[in-house]
Amino acid sequence: MKQRPISVGVALAIALILPVLGLSQSAAQSLTLDMNGQQAQLPVLQMNGRNYVEVEALARATSGAVSFKGNTMHLTLGGGAGNGGSSNSASSTPSQNAQPANPGFSKEFVRSGIEFMSSIREWRSVLSNGVANGYPIASLGLGYYQAQAQTNLRLSSTAIVTDSDSSVYALLNNEFANMKKLSDKYIAKAQNMNYIDPDSVKNDPLDQSVINCAHSLAAMASSGQFNDDGSCH
Repeated sequence: MKQRPISVGVALAIALILPVLGLSQSAAQSLTLDMNGQQAQLPVLQMNGRNYVEVEALARATSGAVSFKGNTMHLTLGGGAGNGGSSNSASSTPSQNAQPANPGFSKEFVRSGIEFMSSIREWRSVLSNGVANGYPIASLGLGYYQAQAQTNLRLSSTAIVTDSDSSVYALLNNEFANMKKLSDKYIAKAQNMNYIDPDSVKNDPLDQSVINCAHSLAAMASSGQFNDDGSCH
């Protein structure tokens, strides 16, 4: 279904909407918003005689998408309730200068993903340095670092907006799973009173998988584009 970029009128509306999003939602009402002859159930905030609708809700209602690049928010409206099948033939013909929509990653998802990967890096560093220096595994507090990573992974799931966000979230899950396997492996060694070679973590294939996935995810965050090179599988 074709999508169209945000119009000037909607852009101006967003400028009014954004300052309101940080205010109390106690006045929000569930009203039916009629957009070009088609209805969508959206939460509408009524304040000082004006009506406001949340940007992401508008995007979802029209099968569109919201993404960020630098300090710019991009809202693409799809062919759902917001478009309503315009009778204007000019509006139904794509402009020769129009570029295909490429929502990429949402700003909040990138932020939460970075937080998650920071917790993975800290977890791995504590394990690797502890083993290299011969510290008792039980003294490293690995359960704490696992819990922090799991919390940040859950926060990433709530920040998913675009298809690219969803695709990368699956890779974040794989990274967490591999790091947990690595951590559990050395906890089990310690519980079984097995000798642990100080170089065993850095030579462990699981550790290499965690590192390679981290590099791949960092490259995607830097480019702003999803590119699964297989490192996180």
